[in-house]
Amino acid sequence: MPKQIVTTDVRGQLIFLGTGTSIGVPVVGCGCDTCTSANPRNNRTRCALVLGLPEGNLLVDTPPDLRIQLLREKIGIVHTTLFTHDHADHVFGLDDLRLFPYYLGHAMPIFCEEQVEARIRKSFDYAFVPEAAQYGGGVPQIEFHRIGLEPFDVLGQRVIPLRLVHGRFRVLGFRFGNIAYCTDTNEIPAESWPLLEGLDVLVLDALRSKPHPTHFSLGEAVEVARRVGAKQTYFTHMSDDLEHEATNAALPAGMALAYDGLRLPLS
Repeated sequence: MPKQIVTTDVRGQLIFLGTGTSIGVPVVGCGCDTCTSANPRNNRTRCALVLGLPEGNLLVDTPPDLRIQLLREKIGIVHTTLFTHDHADHVFGLDDLRLFPYYLGHAMPIFCEEQVEARIRKSFDYAFVPEAAQYGGGVPQIEFHRIGLEPFDVLGQRVIPLRLVHGRFRVLGFRFGNIAYCTDTNEIPAESWPLLEGLDVLVLDALRSKPHPTHFSLGEAVEVARRVGAKQTYFTHMSDDLEHEATNAALPAGMALAYDGLRLPLS
C-alpha cells in the first residue's frame, strides 16, 4: 500500500467518469465515423459519476472501466458507493473497490436497493464466503446500507432517490441538491416528476436516435428535458449513433451531450 494517498481534491464538483452505453464507444470492431473519430469526446466509457461532497468522494455505480476512469481523473480514493441498479455495466467493476478499505480503515459503505445487493452477493460470491480472506489479492470489503425511495444523508449530502422505469426493470435515479441524475430509463413514473422540479442541472439517458425498449431515444429525452425545464440538461448513456459535435449542434439551447471527464459545480 502507498505511504500516502495521492488524489485530486474534487470537493464541490460532479465528475462524469463515463457516459457510454453498455458496450462503450468506440465499439469493438466498428468502423463508423463516431468510433473512428479523433475527438476524445466520442470516447465513452461505461456510465459512472463521482461527487466531491463535504465529507468525501461519493461514487455512483461501478462500471467495468472503473479503474481506468479513476486514474484518468486522478481520483485516488472513494469513501462511499451508491448504485442506480444491478445491470452488468453498472456493477461489474465492483472488485476495483477492494483497494479503498485499506485507505479508509473500514469496509466500503455501499448504498443500494435489495436487488442490487442480491446481484452483488451472487456475482461476487467469493467476497462473502467464510474463506474469503484466503483469496489471493484480497476481496472487496463491503458494508451494505439498504435504500428505497426515502431521502437519506451520505457524506454530508442529502440524497433523494427517484423511481425510474428501465424497460421491465425498476431502477433509481438520484437528486443531489439541484442536480438530478437519471441514467438507464425510458419512463419517468408520475410520482417522480415532482422531484424533478426546480433543477439547475438534469442528467438524462439518451441512447440513440431510434427508439429503444429500455432507454430514451434522443428525441424522447429532449421532450422530457423540455417538460422538466432544468436550466441545463446533459444527456448520457450514449451509443456511437450520437456523434458529439454534430449532435450537439442540432440540440436546443440549454441541452448538450455529456462527455467523459466533464466537471460540473455542485450547488
